[in-house]
Formats: sequence, C-alpha cells, structure tokens
Amino acid sequence: MTDPLSAAKAEVEAGLAAAVPPRTATLVVDDGTEIAYHRWDADPGVDQDPVPVVLQHGFSVDTLVEWAARGTVAALTAAGRAVVGVDARGHGRSRKSPDPARYGERRMARDLRAVIAALDVPAVDLVGYSMGGIIALLTATEERAVRRLVVGGIGAGVVELGGVDTRVLPDDVLAEALLAEHPRTLSPVVAGMRGFAEVIGADLPSLAAQARSVHKGHIDLAAITVPTLVIAGDDDPLAERPHVLADAIPGARLRVIAGDHGTATGSPAFRSAIVQFLTQPGPVPDLVTGSAQSPLDHRGR
Repeated sequence: MTDPLSAAKAEVEAGLAAAVPPRTATLVVDDGTEIAYHRWDADPGVDQDPVPVVLQHGFSVDTLVEWAARGTVAALTAAGRAVVGVDARGHGRSRKSPDPARYGERRMARDLRAVIAALDVPAVDLVGYSMGGIIALLTATEERAVRRLVVGGIGAGVVELGGVDTRVLPDDVLAEALLAEHPRTLSPVVAGMRGFAEVIGADLPSLAAQARSVHKGHIDLAAITVPTLVIAGDDDPLAERPHVLADAIPGARLRVIAGDHGTATGSPAFRSAIVQFLTQPGPVPDLVTGSAQSPLDHRGR
C-alpha cells in the first residue's frame, strides 16, 4: 500500500512538473521581511482581462503547491487572466523567522497590500484559501484596488472567532505538534499536517510561529462591498456553516463543492467556480492609458 505522504508528495511533484514556471520577484516590506511573489501571463490567443488575479495560499503550503500544482493557475491563464501568487511570510520563498511577533494574518495582509501596490495596476481580483482567506478578507476591508473577492476553506469561525476555526484544531496544539521531537506520538490529524509540511519542505519553526499568532479579532466584513464568492468543501471541518460567513458579507454568494479542507483546492469544481465568478461581466475600472506594457511588466525588487 502506498504511503499517503509519499503519494501526496508525488502528486505535488507531478503537478509542478506540468505547470508553467513563473517569473518570481521579491519585495522588501516595511519591517525588512522579503516577500516573494510569482507571476504568470495569460495564455496567448485568448481574450485578456487587464485586471490580474492575485492568489493567497493557506497555512503550511505556498503559491506553487496550492495554486500551480493543483491547476488553478493554468485554469485562470487559459481564461485570459494574468496571475500573481504571493508567498506569505514564513512560507515558500519568503523570509522565515521563528518569532511569533512577526506573524499573524493582519501582518500578512499588510504584506499582500504592499505587493498589490508594487504591481502598479489600478485593480486586482483577489482569491484566498484558509489562512489566505483570512488574509484576503482583511485586505478587502481596506484595499480599494480589490475588484472581486473569492475566499475558500473558511466558514462560521470567521464570524464567531475572527479567523480560521481554532475550535477544530487549537493553535497551541498545532504549534507544539510542529515542534515536537517525537512526531509519532501525535494524533493522526496533526501528524498528517506536520508530515505534509515536511514533505513539501516547509519551515516548521516558522509555521509554529504563525500557529501561535492566528487572527482572532473582529473583521469588519460589512465593509466588504465588492462582489464576493465564498467556497467551501462539504466535508471541511474548518469551513463549517459557510453560509454564516456568506451572510455576513454584503451580497456574497456561496458555493459548496465536494471535498474536505485538503482536497477541495484540487477539485475541477473549485477551479471552475473561481474562473466562472471572476470572468462574469462586470464593471472594470479605467486603466491608465499611454502604455503598451502588460499589467505585470513591473519587475518588483
């Protein structure tokens, strides 16, 4: 029988091998942390939307694992969208640190807004999953450049707790599990999370620091006035009662698909829901004229 972690690693490696390599840049934000972001152009020969899609991944993974290996990037570029994926601090190619004071979704939202500003485009469509969904919500409450918003892998916990549902997996339990010297003593759920983080090369001390700093405060969901889609897997314990979240965001739509927290993002239904929502007719802000450059020709630092 194939080891589940080995199978997961092989699936990620196969997805990355099939994906188009991105152009990667880094941006040094206000506290000196280097934030990496990855860019893909829309496929040639299709009608192109001048507004890029910005993707924010969930806890322990990164842009390439969450979005490229699982086909979301390819689905968006095939639909005529340029894509930017941001590696949250402590994840992927962004700077690592074991200090919990350097983490939290509100801090990550500031990083995300800095990347959006560096793109030098008048508008973006924003997609976030799990931890990235909290980051996206916090960003959308303040960032006027957000034209449309998609959040997945979260539910009533956002309204009732202010973030990812820690009633399912307490943050201190997760942090201790990530740093445990003898992971074989862990429960199957946390052992699986730690094992997957290890096989994809994630930095465990950085993940533990984020686990101790998860957002628990109020999010002003009523301030989000852009078209919003909430996506949740029907077997996702971290996104229970997603209608509670959708009802708290003015005019938000809800889409429930088959899958749990880990499998939903690899689902064709997940990708098609995002593409359909982001390509529907709607108002597009006037773009700055006088330049023939792509919206993503800005190279960052």
